[in-house]
Amino acid sequence: MQGRTRQREAAGGPARRTGTAPGGTTAAGPAAPANETAGATGGAAPAAPAAAPRTFAPTVGRIPVVDVRPRVDGGRRPARAVPGEVFEVSATVFREGHDAVAANVVLTGPDGEPGPWTPMRLTAPGTDRYAAPVSADREGDWTYRVEAWADPVATWRHTAEVKIPAGIDVELVLQEGAALLERAAGAFPAGEGTPLTDAAARLRDASLPVAERHAAALAPVVTGLLAARPPRELVTSSGELPLRVDRERALYGSWYEFFPRSEGAVVPTEPGPDGHLEPPRSGTFRTAAHRLDAVAAMGFDVVYLPPVHPIGTSHRKGAGNTLTPGPYDPGSPWAIGSAEGGHDAVHPDLGTLDDFDAFVGRARELGLEVALDFALQCSPDHPWVTEHPEWFRHRIDGSIAYAENPPKKYQDIYPVHFDTDPEGLHAECLRILRHWMAHGVRIFRVDNPHTKPVAFWERLIEAVHATDPDVLFLAEAFTRPAMLHALARVGFHQSYTYFTWRNSKDEVESYLSELAGLGGEESAAHLRPNLFVNTPDILHAYLQYGGRPAFEVRAVLAAMASPTWGVYAGFELCENVAAGPGSEEYLDSEKYQYRPRDWAAEEAAGTSLAPLLRTLNEVRRAHPALRQLRNLRFHRADDDAVVCFSKRHGDDWVLVVLNLDPHGVRETTVSLDLPALGLDRTGTFTVRDELSGDGATYTWGRSNYVRLDPRRQVAHILTNGDSAS
Repeated sequence: MQGRTRQREAAGGPARRTGTAPGGTTAAGPAAPANETAGATGGAAPAAPAAAPRTFAPTVGRIPVVDVRPRVDGGRRPARAVPGEVFEVSATVFREGHDAVAANVVLTGPDGEPGPWTPMRLTAPGTDRYAAPVSADREGDWTYRVEAWADPVATWRHTAEVKIPAGIDVELVLQEGAALLERAAGAFPAGEGTPLTDAAARLRDASLPVAERHAAALAPVVTGLLAARPPRELVTSSGELPLRVDRERALYGSWYEFFPRSEGAVVPTEPGPDGHLEPPRSGTFRTAAHRLDAVAAMGFDVVYLPPVHPIGTSHRKGAGNTLTPGPYDPGSPWAIGSAEGGHDAVHPDLGTLDDFDAFVGRARELGLEVALDFALQCSPDHPWVTEHPEWFRHRIDGSIAYAENPPKKYQDIYPVHFDTDPEGLHAECLRILRHWMAHGVRIFRVDNPHTKPVAFWERLIEAVHATDPDVLFLAEAFTRPAMLHALARVGFHQSYTYFTWRNSKDEVESYLSELAGLGGEESAAHLRPNLFVNTPDILHAYLQYGGRPAFEVRAVLAAMASPTWGVYAGFELCENVAAGPGSEEYLDSEKYQYRPRDWAAEEAAGTSLAPLLRTLNEVRRAHPALRQLRNLRFHRADDDAVVCFSKRHGDDWVLVVLNLDPHGVRETTVSLDLPALGLDRTGTFTVRDELSGDGATYTWGRSNYVRLDPRRQVAHILTNGDSAS
């Protein structure tokens, strides 16, 4: 542990440094032992070669500061935050003997100037573990460290508390207290420390009763000044740890995914006047832009587009993932590349780059960001296949193996091989990203990053960050935990998660606690979840068989528990038909065909979930507590299908009670941890139900009866009824 020791520092004053080694201890170590020579009968033995001098390298400071957290990859990678995000810094701090110690956190901003330090609290007696909530106020690369110090004020208070009532060294103890207060007063500008010198004078005044003299040192004005600028001795600092503060969208946002080719697409189902069935026509960027108004009206912040590039024809997939496509099947957008171009081109059926720019511009007018899919793979027709054959792995017969992600097979896609020309691939991928950045894209959703080298992503993301730190990357990493977390640590700002497969009460509470960093988990320091409730690849059985209530449950859970969540188009229509038994693929998957939908008709008929999604996003925007990740707290609900959780930020809080059973009514008693809401342990308070539709209010207390019928209302989203919503 790297450290610096300072003697008798008063806060705010210069430190008087002693000669210390990097570990915070005196640099002079014990002398190396003298060499010994062995004697032999009949003469002196030859001298042994001199031992190399040993350099003492201390590993601990004068006051040990160990196990500082968060610490990502041993401090080699930065912890992550956004402006205003509250996160906890903790460390184990202790010293010899019985004198008191204290600790604080120091954040140093991108300008290199340390900010005001934050005092840490002892988390539990006997643990020596100290912690403090901190936050950074602007974007950039920060550092944080923990300072530990001997606390002479706390030591004196304890001594006085023990000895004065016992009549032991009373006068000496009072004189020592006076000297301490006089020294502490010297750290304040002229006049501001007067209450301390006045208290010192009373401590020295032998004409006063002992109890009155002692009480002078404990007066609120005195304790307040000493808390603001405590005398600090033997100040020992941990090493600096890195913190990267990204823009808020890295942590908070509501995502909506749709295929632009489906918006405005025409798929004739009846023959025309000539008796022939007209071929389908693709939607375009121009027609898709009309959908943006509805997306914005539902309260979403990001519209995510699957790949918009030319699609290959070789081994093209047909409707339902068939290997025998019809003549008008559009193919999978992830089979990128044809004679019309590769990753830097747009599919001609969608329009031109100018049309894409207009789409991005319209989104911006509506307050939406556009996220673009970045899928590093090629159809057999991609220009790279002939221009850069070294970027692919060739089999012994000279062919290129198609991509597989068991149990899925992608006969229409070639995977890229990263080890034959890493420099060339890095340069080309960086060029492609910058190309789309120049066209207004500042968020990339990366397809299957876990099938590419982690080192490749670390270098590529850092190269983008060096010039454009506002550009964000979402990892579509449905993979093993080690890889998922490694991708987050090397730079991905967000990640898909296992949320889709966590549906029971135990699964939900355990997994969301892990993501929020509860119970000692540190994943929240580097991994930010994006809880998509469905994707074009994943229609979970919970949605297939749970009916409309299941869709409502998953939307409420994702939107309220995570600062970032997302839906794929069709979710609001409760599309739930799978390709077959045991499959998570959609029947008539939009990955292989056009799927125009009559959104207006569904909403007019009252069958759309758009009003619910709008309400959820309105609640999210109205409550800062829902913009945080690490403030999640679970409360007790007696029923095994009812979860209760809250999020609090300052005076703002949101309390959610949710029935996970989409088929049955559940009745339960909810027992609240009221201090987690900033409320007194006893008494009652008013809550407003944001899902009731009529602003219903209730009087709640520590223990509350709840009945949730999924056919009417799957959840209560409760906010402070005594404040404006």
